[in-house]
Amino acid sequence: MITTLADALARQGYETLTPVQEAVTDPGLGDADLLVSAQTGSGKTVAFGLAIAPTLLGDQTHFDAAGAPLALIIAPTRELAMQVCRELTWLYGDAGAVVTSCVGGMDQRTERRALDRGAHVVVATPGRLCDHIKRGNIDLSALRAVVLDEADEMLDLGFREELEFILSEAPEDRRTLLFSATVPAAIAKLAQSYQRDARRVATAGEARQHADIEYRALNTHPRDTENAIINVLRYYEARNAIVFCNTRAAVARLTTKLTNRGFSVVALSGELTQSERTNALQALRDGRARVCVATDVAARGIDLPNLELVIHAELPSNADTLLHRSGRTGRAGRKGVSALIVPPKFRTKANRLIGWAKLKVEWADPPSAADVTSMDEARLMEDSVWTDPVPEDMSALATRLAGEFTAEQLAAGFVNLFRTRLSAPEELTDAGTPDDRPRQAFGPSVWFSVQMGRNDGAEPRVLLPMICRRGDLTKDDIGAIRIRPTESFIEVLESRVDALTAALGPDMQLEEGVTLTRRDGPPAPDKRGPREERGKGRTDRGPRPAKPAYDPDAAPPRAPRREKSAATDKPHKPAAAPKGKKPPKSHKTDRSPMKPGETPKPKSRAPDSPERSGTRTKAVWTKENRDAAKTARRERDAENRGDRDERPAARSGDKRPGRPGGKPGGKPFAKHGAKPGGKSFGRPGGKAGGKPAGKPEGGRDDSASRKRAADTSKRFVPPNKRGQKPGPKAGKGPNATPKRRG
Repeated sequence: MITTLADALARQGYETLTPVQEAVTDPGLGDADLLVSAQTGSGKTVAFGLAIAPTLLGDQTHFDAAGAPLALIIAPTRELAMQVCRELTWLYGDAGAVVTSCVGGMDQRTERRALDRGAHVVVATPGRLCDHIKRGNIDLSALRAVVLDEADEMLDLGFREELEFILSEAPEDRRTLLFSATVPAAIAKLAQSYQRDARRVATAGEARQHADIEYRALNTHPRDTENAIINVLRYYEARNAIVFCNTRAAVARLTTKLTNRGFSVVALSGELTQSERTNALQALRDGRARVCVATDVAARGIDLPNLELVIHAELPSNADTLLHRSGRTGRAGRKGVSALIVPPKFRTKANRLIGWAKLKVEWADPPSAADVTSMDEARLMEDSVWTDPVPEDMSALATRLAGEFTAEQLAAGFVNLFRTRLSAPEELTDAGTPDDRPRQAFGPSVWFSVQMGRNDGAEPRVLLPMICRRGDLTKDDIGAIRIRPTESFIEVLESRVDALTAALGPDMQLEEGVTLTRRDGPPAPDKRGPREERGKGRTDRGPRPAKPAYDPDAAPPRAPRREKSAATDKPHKPAAAPKGKKPPKSHKTDRSPMKPGETPKPKSRAPDSPERSGTRTKAVWTKENRDAAKTARRERDAENRGDRDERPAARSGDKRPGRPGGKPGGKPFAKHGAKPGGKSFGRPGGKAGGKPAGKPEGGRDDSASRKRAADTSKRFVPPNKRGQKPGPKAGKGPNATPKRRG
């Protein structure tokens, strides 16, 4: 081992190396790539620091001047990256190494300046490191070793693309080391892609997980989960404890609960800033806080020397997370306790997780209030205050107390002072007690009514806070609440009626328009009956037919065939239309019903289409047929307009439809209904058939278009402006602008 590193280990109190540290420092491994798996708390950080030291230093004992980084350490979380940075700083301190961190949540400009000054080792999280690489802030050309710490966790967090990008930017002749508590298939695939002839290193302690941790599963009543956590914390009185939750909301709720009960608590979750998370961990290390409520962000790699207790307030999603959570205690030979809070409905999940993790767990009930008190007495009797000498500056006070008070008074005062520093334990319900036990008798009560029902949006969650807030009541003073369509009824404890009347006053008004009225008795039962009684006693349904037994060899059931009858064979006859109205057209056919044995005739789109036999053919249209159809349609349209006799005389030489000399049945050029010799349509001042004034032959007259454009009455008016004429706004009349009131 390199001399400078051996001196640093001795200074930190390392007498012997852990199994994983001895395995990775084997001289037979040389500069080979490594795939290392070891349980949590086995010293993996120091292990890969010792493993890459010969690659970085060679035969030297000290590093040269800092420049481009020689080693790159990648960790999944910010806290783990900062911890690795601290560990490598003291390990490489005597060798003169410069260790720099690049993690999310920190000032990127400060990190860039540190990289510009030079570093031997860079510890980073994947996202921030990718950002520095893309911006050109870091030079990876001199890299000799890359270490992926907790590689399985980085893949679970979705960092696969970032890891592949980082490894692709690193030199190909680098040394790659993967450290992980477990080696799933994704890690093995990543190792095959980015490692060359990697050597597999597995420690012997991997067979038995966490031998220094005592696992306890506590059967808890569903309503007492938080109270059970309080009693567990009070029972063990650990110097440091972590309570794991699954969500940030649960962390915030439990932190508030424990703070109100007098515990010194810090929170650790992803919604906090990096400075807040760093300060929380530092408070635990300094002793300013004793309990940390955290999500799984603290389940990987966090090392707290005095952590003695881990509580799983909510069960994790898989066995690996359970092991990593529990691995925060019992590290480096120290003892610890891992307690699982298990309500009845989660017992199956707990057994499944324990089986997958191959753990030996003791099932028990949470500590009761008597158990906590008994442990307090034992700790009090074993406290060193009984044997410690009296401080010199307090000797006079001790003599005075002994002279003024008896031994019983001094003992009582000491016990009272001892208890004031501790939170009172909780009385727990037996886990076997059913949660749906019947409610105890409410007692004498008085009924009130409110003229606010289901149709008005009345609900118990609306009425209960309203009457409690205005009537100076609690939810225990309110009994049943019955909601009807137009009225609601509230039951109030008789002993609290006077307080309710005094709070509301003589008008008994809860809110504006909501008045409370006292009733002589309970309301009449709902006409529909109680919910559980509805539908009972009905005999019109009959018994449900039994399902036939499943036969795999039976043929699939067929839909029943419709039998023919005289009623179904009769042709469809449309219903008679009301008098004065036309009968509705059938959507299928308008032909007369077919007779039995008659062959349906093919449809034809033209009068003279050929007959079709068997195959579908297109109807043949001739020019004469089309001209005849157009002529008939024009004549029919002209008859409908009533202007057939008012067409102008034909002009010679006009070939367009509707002009003299054109095809028969065309549209007239002049405006419909215009008299002979009058003005032609769109030609102001001209005669019928005349030329427009001032325009050459064949020219285009735009005067009509300009006239229409100038006419503002023809413009589009938005729907919300209809009824208003353009121009100045009138103050009165139907077109006046409506005035806004209020």
